[in-house]
Amino acid sequence: MNGFKKFMMRGNVIDLAVAVVMGAAFGAVVTELVKDLITPLIAAIVGKPDFSSIQFTVNNSKFMIGNFINALVSFILIGIAVYFFVVLPMNSLMARMHRGDVPPDPTVKKCPECLSDVPIAARRCAFCTSPLELAAGH
Repeated sequence: MNGFKKFMMRGNVIDLAVAVVMGAAFGAVVTELVKDLITPLIAAIVGKPDFSSIQFTVNNSKFMIGNFINALVSFILIGIAVYFFVVLPMNSLMARMHRGDVPPDPTVKKCPECLSDVPIAARRCAFCTSPLELAAGH
């Protein structure tokens, strides 16, 4: 029982549980955004976006392709909503936060012979043993 308690109290298990709960809640918000705002907006522009009546029959078997089309359109609209209302603003915010950051000095360089990554201070490639130029300042 002690091992189970340690497992449950590890940070990544708790983080994962919180992420699942937050993801479900966020999914509900995005679904409602699409269902209650974006879909009616599309309906106001092009008519009712309901494809559930589309079907075809083969050998007395009904294929309700309209429900699939509705699910596909909903999926695409949810993807668009997530991209424009979450991903783009977060990317913009992160770029603004890191605008003045200086990139760190490189710790590796490419071997001109085999193109492997080798430590910046290395004099020979560890992979092909060809001689390397020392980095500036060494």
